[in-house]
Amino acid sequence: MPSRFNCNLALRSLVAVLQPFLVLASSNPYANLQAPTSDNATVACKSIQVALGSPKVETRTGPDYNQTINSPRNLFNTEFHPTCIVFPRDSADVKVAMSLIFEFEVEYAVQAGGHSANIGWNAVDNGVLISFQFMDHVAYDPSRDTIIMQPGARWGQSVTELEHYGVAPVGGRVDDVGMGLLLGGGLSFLSPAHGFGADNFVELDVVLVNGTLVTSTATNEYSDLFRALKGGANRFGIITRYEVQAVHTGHADEKTWFGGLITYPESSSEALAKAISHYIENNNDPNAVHVSGVGFLGVDNPGGPAMVGTSYLFYNGTELPQSIFGEFLSIPSVSRNLTALSYRDVIFYVQGEGVNTTGHGLLWGASALIGGENTDDLYLESLKYWKNFSNTFSSEFTISSLAFTPVPLSQILYGRERSGNAIDPPLIGYNAVLFGVIPPAGVLKISDAMEEGRQLLLEQLPASPGFPLYVNECDSKQEVFATYGSYEFLKRTYAKYDPSRFNVKHTRGPLGL
Repeated sequence: MPSRFNCNLALRSLVAVLQPFLVLASSNPYANLQAPTSDNATVACKSIQVALGSPKVETRTGPDYNQTINSPRNLFNTEFHPTCIVFPRDSADVKVAMSLIFEFEVEYAVQAGGHSANIGWNAVDNGVLISFQFMDHVAYDPSRDTIIMQPGARWGQSVTELEHYGVAPVGGRVDDVGMGLLLGGGLSFLSPAHGFGADNFVELDVVLVNGTLVTSTATNEYSDLFRALKGGANRFGIITRYEVQAVHTGHADEKTWFGGLITYPESSSEALAKAISHYIENNNDPNAVHVSGVGFLGVDNPGGPAMVGTSYLFYNGTELPQSIFGEFLSIPSVSRNLTALSYRDVIFYVQGEGVNTTGHGLLWGASALIGGENTDDLYLESLKYWKNFSNTFSSEFTISSLAFTPVPLSQILYGRERSGNAIDPPLIGYNAVLFGVIPPAGVLKISDAMEEGRQLLLEQLPASPGFPLYVNECDSKQEVFATYGSYEFLKRTYAKYDPSRFNVKHTRGPLGL
């Protein structure tokens, strides 16, 4: 199995492939970005502590405080120091905390899995941080055939705890990612057959910015909020309970899937780019899924800069059909590891031992491309610009990557059939594109030149007009919501539930509302 890497699946797989060449060494343009000190935050923290009790609130010290500020996967987010951290045990605790945050008008953030690559989206300086590390319960309700999850749970934990029931949620592709993935839509190995993760919401308990606790469904008085939460990220409230549709994926001993990892040499990169393009136009089999990309090994490679391609190919069946994956299978490769798998195996496929890259910063950015032979030039152009960036700055990063996740028509249709979502893509399959950079370990400030180069590449990467960016993989400067098919609906709904614009003023997140 490839090695463990606490990051997005595509970046994680590239580290796994390149790990034998890596000697991890010990800079973020946002390192000194801090919110002003607020006396209101101190008063709010004391008020929350009085209301909830000392064990649920720690102020600038304590083992849970220290562990929490160091827990985000993105090293850049470990530089924030909240005035206090609230550790709720239930929805009522969140309701109290948010009511006082609203009353005293303080900066705040919410941390579930802590996996965001954007600075300050799950951390805050001199404000109130709500951490869900003590709300991680997962359960299956056979009478409703649904799964109930608290926001502190992680996907590997969820799959493991539910495996003996033979069910799983439509969730993350990496085991240690948290529930916040769902609020951005959520891409899953089950998505071609079952939509975005958020398309499987059944019922949500939501604490609004003023501390009001509501339950939203597709048919009750909060149905507009319910739909907005399917892609609205952290802008519409704090989810304290997710009830989602269960998918019957089988048990650990049922090897109903087939697939694995293929690695390619640099000489195959253009052929791989074309295969990625052709796949999304030609395939709409909901049993098929892949995540493919290219990675560039930089400063830590003893042999100098090196490039490799990777494809994770999976099929819910006994083999990889040639009619679907034949182009990937025909490309000259360095290695391939393909075998029968259970769904649990698929989720843990990128897990291994011996590597812990916690301590690295993360820089991400998003694009979106339709596919087909007529769009090959767009994929080759993306590859060219990415190579130019990677060659120019190879002395300043550990890994640069360009990854592609298909969003097929079957996935889009599933969401439309289940009350729709805020993302609302056109009825054409497309690829969600992720550009990622991992600086060397311990580096807290990247050069101004590399940041300028990174922003230039995000401008240069081709994007198919009218197709949505994926907010969970975007750069904080990208106007993701404006690319949504339901952008106007999203703005109206936000104005309804947060008329004073408290969330936008007091916590970081996607632009455009």
